[in-house]
Amino acid sequence: MTFAEHIGQLLSPDDTALLLAALASTPTVSVRANLTRGAVLRDDLERVPWCNRGAYLAVRPMFALDPAWHSGLYYVQDASSMFISHVIGQLITESVRYLDLCAAPGGKTTAAIDALPRGSVIVANEFVAARALALCDNVSRWGNPSVIVTGTDTSKLARALPATFDVVAVDAPCSGEGMMRKDDTAVKQWSPSLVKQCAELQRAIITDAWKVLKPGGLLIYSTCTFNREENEEQVEFIAQLGGNSVAVPIDPSWNILPGIDTPHHCYRFMPHHTRGEGLFMAVMLKTTENDSPINDKASKATKPAKLSPHIHAALNWLNTREVTPMMTAYTLCAVNTADSAFVSRVTGAVHTLQAGVPLRDMRAPKPSPHHALAYSTLLAADAFTRVNVDRETAVRYLRGEAITLADAPRGDVIVCYDNIPLGFARNLGARANNLYPKPWRIITQQTSTPPASPLKHHTGSTS
Repeated sequence: MTFAEHIGQLLSPDDTALLLAALASTPTVSVRANLTRGAVLRDDLERVPWCNRGAYLAVRPMFALDPAWHSGLYYVQDASSMFISHVIGQLITESVRYLDLCAAPGGKTTAAIDALPRGSVIVANEFVAARALALCDNVSRWGNPSVIVTGTDTSKLARALPATFDVVAVDAPCSGEGMMRKDDTAVKQWSPSLVKQCAELQRAIITDAWKVLKPGGLLIYSTCTFNREENEEQVEFIAQLGGNSVAVPIDPSWNILPGIDTPHHCYRFMPHHTRGEGLFMAVMLKTTENDSPINDKASKATKPAKLSPHIHAALNWLNTREVTPMMTAYTLCAVNTADSAFVSRVTGAVHTLQAGVPLRDMRAPKPSPHHALAYSTLLAADAFTRVNVDRETAVRYLRGEAITLADAPRGDVIVCYDNIPLGFARNLGARANNLYPKPWRIITQQTSTPPASPLKHHTGSTS
């Protein structure tokens, strides 16, 4: 069976033709501003209807040449996926413990960071190691100090942290039908057997998600595919676990479609009706108790790091003293003291890549400031000298090349372009050691005029 035949069983002939035509058209381009860092979109850009911090771009520019993108002042995200911001804004009014169970590369995580009430703590998890590193990078650029990035199997999370989270988001691995006009791989790999395989995996992940969700908590389930097996049938599976469907207020003009052959509240973004890629989302309220009692002693809590001179000096880089130092792997981090007991429980239970504000990698003989610190909202304005450079130097820095900072003091400084922090360099006088992370560096050799930034304003500094 071909995909066209498969989708033809789901939709009317007219709708099938319109969808297939939409999937053969040019994808939309949209970005979302980083509210955590004070970014504001240009007034002339058309806003995404369900996300006022998102906007459409007429063409896809070379984002790699825009320092604001490298600094995390905006995120390139499909407009349909921004619906998570609306869902959170409509349904969550108090601070929560929020788990993004399948979080890479971080689009929905960073959207949740901005939409959640102040005081919320976010755990972003990704099992696949390479994808977890990408998640870590994007969360680092966003600059919020209340995020923990973990990299573990969902079943281990379920065993270690039962009934722990108020909200669990599951953006489930799927057959990717909704991404076919953006991703040739999605077209080539599609088959009925793939749909069946994905549905089985989704049920396993949902079962684990249900275990870590508190009674009375919300499960936000989403995919980027069209078929009922991975969408409405999974919502019915959640209902059988004891979930009640939750309605999300929407504007009829958005052309978001309801679920197909289901009594539950479901939200379908179809490319021939909405301006974005394919997306399915539903919210379910957990009405059942957990099968087993919560065991707070099931995992060993991470102890705060002892205040050595290195650690004490690093804490002085922050604009608050309400933080507790912790070690995750080889990285010294600072977490909000109010969250420290919860953070230590999570980091003691599962493999953690970073928590709160990464300060230093302690493996180096002379530890440098962690690159994520340059973007953190907790970084004190006077912690490091900020050196503004011209665009040519900024691009060279982002490529990882050696640069000269003749007028800057010796030592660790933050390299900026138009007051946008790009990262750290260690100025030696005649030259500066480039500390920009290798995986982040610009690969393209294009040096043409940079794209017009979608931002009209940004705070520039992180404080």
